[in-house]
Amino acid sequence: MNLVIASLGVWAIGWGINIWIARQKPGRWQSLVSATVFGVTLVIMWELIVRGMEVSPVILPPPTMIFTAFVTSTDILRADFYQTFVKGALTGYAMGCAAAFLTALAIDRSDFLKRGLLPIGNFVAALPIIGMAPIMVMWFGFDWQSKAAVVVIMIFFPVLVNTVQGLDAAGKMQKDLMRTYAASYWQNLFKLRLPAAAPFIFNGLKIASTLALIGAIVAEFFGSPIVGMGFRISTGAGRLEMDLVWAEIVVAAIAGSAFYGIVALIERKATFWHPSQRK
Repeated sequence: MNLVIASLGVWAIGWGINIWIARQKPGRWQSLVSATVFGVTLVIMWELIVRGMEVSPVILPPPTMIFTAFVTSTDILRADFYQTFVKGALTGYAMGCAAAFLTALAIDRSDFLKRGLLPIGNFVAALPIIGMAPIMVMWFGFDWQSKAAVVVIMIFFPVLVNTVQGLDAAGKMQKDLMRTYAASYWQNLFKLRLPAAAPFIFNGLKIASTLALIGAIVAEFFGSPIVGMGFRISTGAGRLEMDLVWAEIVVAAIAGSAFYGIVALIERKATFWHPSQRK
């Protein structure tokens, strides 16, 4: 019980530090330091509450136990990361985004495809991943190819819809000006419509970056070689190795956040002219 009371003290200290940070002169460092203080406070409280209330590690292991599993299982975590993220998620992400972009260009050129493919896309987007993953495993096998196929299905529609909407984002006056210059379709596309669509496209890419890893991990629950994040989480939970399960979750969270951050950084560099990126 003393540790539980101590956790309240830790929360009060973290609260006070964040209040002090908020009163300082505004700067970039404030958001980073404030988020760091908040995260460290939650981790310390987690440790104190779990140990103070003597919670079973099967229910919720303390952060120190998770960190120990993280350090001692580096080889396992590295192999799982490469199998799930690099082979499954990234490959599916690249194929799904490329297919969605090319399909959006085809839809832009044809009203028939717009009326036909978009409703089908809505139908595919509504399909539950739990139902599609076993089918992909049966079609493409137990290795990373089936996981990449699940990722393609998950991210195709968000990228497609955002790209199609972005291609219509250019204003009428700008389109009329390009007609006045007698610009061809491809000149119009590359010089006007794609730059105007860039913020929409990157929105789709950012959504897809978070869905890709989720899809790859969930797909591994339905069949996988003896490696992969989803495989390790499933078998680890069955063996009550919850410290290793949480270590895999930490790796997935770090990888997903870093992937999203890289896409957001590329967006900032590529669309620096857009009002949303201006300081």
